[in-house]
Amino acid sequence: MSFMRSIWRTLDRDLARGITVICLSVGIVGISYGAVAVTAGFPLWVPVLTAALVLAASSEFLFIGIIAAGGSPIAAVAAGLLVNARHLTYGLAIPDVIEPGWRRLAGTHLMNDESVVLALAQPDLARKRAAYWTAGAGIAICWPGGALAGALIGQAAHGTGALGLDAVFPAATLALILPALRDARLRRAALAGAAIALATALNPYIGYRKAAELVKESVASGRSIVELAREKKLLSEGQIAEILDPKRMTEPHVKIS
Repeated sequence: MSFMRSIWRTLDRDLARGITVICLSVGIVGISYGAVAVTAGFPLWVPVLTAALVLAASSEFLFIGIIAAGGSPIAAVAAGLLVNARHLTYGLAIPDVIEPGWRRLAGTHLMNDESVVLALAQPDLARKRAAYWTAGAGIAICWPGGALAGALIGQAAHGTGALGLDAVFPAATLALILPALRDARLRRAALAGAAIALATALNPYIGYRKAAELVKESVASGRSIVELAREKKLLSEGQIAEILDPKRMTEPHVKIS
């Protein structure tokens, strides 16, 4: 009890609000996960159990997607483990945040992208621990709870993808980072990251070298990659529309046998 009281005393209003938004958005994405799993043919308990035990959305979506596409369970587990290998670096980044004893065992289970990022963003150890434990515990409740709600919705309705639930988490994350983009240095870094991500989508069309040149010019000039590609006539309007089609960019295109 004293441990929890210490955490609540350390959290300020802004940090608590940010954690709440993240946890709620994770829960809504969990609804999408549960609905997708059930409509793909999995029984209700599968998304709920994996959400509670694995507590890692990306690997769970990948696991469900591979099996639903006809892949073997072994391949699905291997892919999930590969995606979750990033937790090794997370553990190295926050050894002082997760205290020894029973808390280390519980804290390791609560380790996820959100809890680690929120912890590392805090200025001192007390706030790091408060952010980590609060975000981790909140997600441990909201993610399986969302998966259960989504599985129940998936059993009662079809075509749940039309609800757009998977867009909630990116939108909430964007809302949280927008204030930080007032800083010119952070804004340049964000724009560079966006340019690199878009260049990756252009690689199959214009090749790595030209895509890399576009990124350099985009970062230096502040102009968009699409604008530069159009100006240099590297892509037709039809190709640009195809590349930027949201459905095509977010759906898997690799056939698994």
